[in-house]
Amino acid sequence: MEFAALAAWVLAATAGGYLLIKWLTSGGRGTKVTRFPVLVVIGHPLAAVIGLCVWIGYLVTGRAAFAWVAFAALLVVILQGFMLLTRWLVGGGGRHARGRDQTFPAAAVVFHGVIAVTTFVLVFLTAMEVSRT
Repeated sequence: MEFAALAAWVLAATAGGYLLIKWLTSGGRGTKVTRFPVLVVIGHPLAAVIGLCVWIGYLVTGRAAFAWVAFAALLVVILQGFMLLTRWLVGGGGRHARGRDQTFPAAAVVFHGVIAVTTFVLVFLTAMEVSRT
């Protein structure tokens, strides 16, 4: 299960990286409809990468503390991701998008979110399992 979590995490990171590049190349912060907070835009991938590194630390050492720290990082990542998602939906990233925001791929957002939730569940279950032994 821990390697399934790693695979899901890498998939989510890949999709998230694609979304970040897409956002940056289509105007980034200059787009008037979304106006994502810079700290969240920077913090979301940064916390995800830190959490992934901690998860790899868990895989190498097998220490439950690393699994729980990675889970805590995912809590931060998911809260920030939810903030970005709701801002995107309310700001018009969905069907009411105009101009450059129309190019932002909704399917990639959904894929990223589904894989992120899968990662969250797998990491949580792994941390619970490791704590029992």
